Amino acid sequence: MTDEEQARRGRVIALVIAATGLFWIAATALGAALDWSQRARALCDLAALAGFGMAIYMLFELWRARRANKD
Repeated sequence: MTDEEQARRGRVIALVIAATGLFWIAATALGAALDWSQRARALCDLAALAGFGMAIYMLFELWRARRANKD
């Protein structure tokens, strides 16, 4: 993997983290404003948790790829 590909992957990971955070903030605000049920709010929380988990997994893969290219 080249340095350009690694940089692109890093930008994608940053976008995933930012989009997940914005979704979570928006879902929390909408849930409070529109008086959503706790079940609907929990579903949004679980979706955000999945997004952050995916970002952590992507970061781990990028870290491993950088270590492999370093050697």
